[in-house]
Amino acid sequence: MPGDDQSHDIDWRHGAPVSRLYDDPFHSLQDGLAETRHTFLSGNDLPGRFRDGFHIAETGFGTGLNLLAAWHAFRASGTSGRLRFTSFEAHPLSFADLRRAQRQFPELATLSADFLAAFDGHGAELADLTLTVIPGDAGRTLPDWTERADAWYLDGFAPARNPALWSPALMEEVARHTRPRGSFATYTAAGHVRRALQAAGFDVTRAPGYGRKRHMSRGRLR
Repeated sequence: MPGDDQSHDIDWRHGAPVSRLYDDPFHSLQDGLAETRHTFLSGNDLPGRFRDGFHIAETGFGTGLNLLAAWHAFRASGTSGRLRFTSFEAHPLSFADLRRAQRQFPELATLSADFLAAFDGHGAELADLTLTVIPGDAGRTLPDWTERADAWYLDGFAPARNPALWSPALMEEVARHTRPRGSFATYTAAGHVRRALQAAGFDVTRAPGYGRKRHMSRGRLR
């Protein structure tokens, strides 16, 4: 089961998980699903870009909400074939915490049940989804990854609380593992993150954020 060896200790606030390690919520306490759709789906021009084999990669699997929202959008779009999703996760949640966190979103209940039944902590294979979760620090695991993504979800905890996941070196690896004209989106508009992404090769745009966040960032590889 996920998290058996290095489970991520969390608290629950308004029904949502909050990391004790980083003292930061896993998603918006207001509406995590709406935040994911605004930031990561719309920020990467999805579902409009979906095709068979479209590959999303993310930094931080967390509760699996981003996966479920992307999978839901893929199915709703009527795209035939398979969605690929790869996540780099250093501190996985326990299976019980994944299930509890996903219960907040009844709209995703069917997908959540199918996902939890298939997930072994490292990935899942379903009729229209291939999920791979790569354990460990992304700073060490991403350089050895042999694939490239069409879209990136940069979703580590806040840069001020988890700076290693937003370092210039890691942003360079993100760019190196992005297909030509591939994209990224993230909830943060921190200047040093935007500059690192620009230096790595992305055209970076600041966009309206979700909820109380005034701005977010999105971009395409040059």
